[in-house]
Amino acid sequence: MAIVKPFRCVRPAAELAARVAALPYDVYNSGEAREEVEREPLSFLRIDRAEVNFGPEISSSDPCVYEKAAELLRTAESDGTYLTESVPCFFLYELTMDGRSQTGVVGCAGVDDYRTGVIRKHENTRADKEEDRVRHVDTCDAQTGPIFLAYRTCGPVQEVIRQVKKEKPLYDFVSPDGIGHRVWRIEEQERLRVIEEGFGTLPSLYIADGHHRAASAVRAALLRREAQPDYTGEEPFNYFLSVLFCEEELRIMDYNRVLRDLNGLTPGQILERLEEKFRVIGCGKKQVRPQAKGEMGLYLDGSWYHLTVREEFGMDDPVEGLDVAFLQREVLEPIFGIKDPRTDSRIDFVGGIRGLSELERRCHEDMAAAFAMYPTGIGELFAVADAGKLMPPKSTWFEPKLRSGLFIHPLSDEARPGGAWVRGSERVYEKIAQTSRFAVTRK
Repeated sequence: MAIVKPFRCVRPAAELAARVAALPYDVYNSGEAREEVEREPLSFLRIDRAEVNFGPEISSSDPCVYEKAAELLRTAESDGTYLTESVPCFFLYELTMDGRSQTGVVGCAGVDDYRTGVIRKHENTRADKEEDRVRHVDTCDAQTGPIFLAYRTCGPVQEVIRQVKKEKPLYDFVSPDGIGHRVWRIEEQERLRVIEEGFGTLPSLYIADGHHRAASAVRAALLRREAQPDYTGEEPFNYFLSVLFCEEELRIMDYNRVLRDLNGLTPGQILERLEEKFRVIGCGKKQVRPQAKGEMGLYLDGSWYHLTVREEFGMDDPVEGLDVAFLQREVLEPIFGIKDPRTDSRIDFVGGIRGLSELERRCHEDMAAAFAMYPTGIGELFAVADAGKLMPPKSTWFEPKLRSGLFIHPLSDEARPGGAWVRGSERVYEKIAQTSRFAVTRK
């Protein structure tokens, strides 16, 4: 069963939360991160992407970058930008986009639950991306970016959420991109107990977004266990910062495909090939937004087409039955010659947040065709993870994105700031470099 615990959160002062909160570090490249920090000097990107504090000649993986992140975090705690809760708490984090809200519980999930498969994943991770966050976490002695977890409906937890949201929030602001953010603190012992016990009845939690952050948190914990072989399992480093959302509240958006060329075929030949697997209806200039699983939109040669998978080609397999898997298997590889979408430069991916007009724009500028997808369902994500399988790349796009900097999970028990700070060391960095990843077992 799942373990989710309250924690002593390090968080921004209420009047500064809106300025500190930042989109996840991996949403930006270094140039974009620099521009954002110039716009807002208190942005957490100054810590999350600490290379912005140096000239472009300094690599983002230079040890001085991680040291700078730790220094800035300690300074922010010392000067009152950040406060530390005196007791372990849960928090609620509500995000509102386009009039639709979703509320998650902020707490700490167990490293061992990840290792045994209680926390289930649906994506592979890259060692190089893990190493960056391991070094950041270890040197800062804190997890600064939450993992986005999903869970099946749990009545007691939902009831606490309903009650707490009637109260005055701790934070309440709208970020520059128009997303509303509200946060409530939960410190009453009875509510803490209900939430912890409620999650304890769930056999599984699911990583919706943040696979690299989760894998990095686990690796950082295992490094500390190695350095502290008498660990009890209760130390903060045995848990990682998470925001947990009920399946009923989550919104997955479409993740669309754009193709650079037609693989030597004419538009007419493409449509002829597609008719072997789809019912194809021409829609002219009218944009096609798929309304159900098995439907796709195609923008080709200045016109839209509505595609519906023919019934005889449907599959029940949790992975092969996904629309994105069908498209890759039956269209992208055999018709367009794209065998590996992870590495082929002839394909690009466009998140649904950008809209169908972005697909048209790309086709008018640098692409030849676009496929608009129906969003992968949360039930499909659960089914793939429950089967111990992996989704095709770029299967899910979650909006709105969790902000970093609102919740920080310290990994040591020492008083903050000014207490003993477990610092990253060259020995640890060498260990990170030697281990592409730690073995993960699944039940």
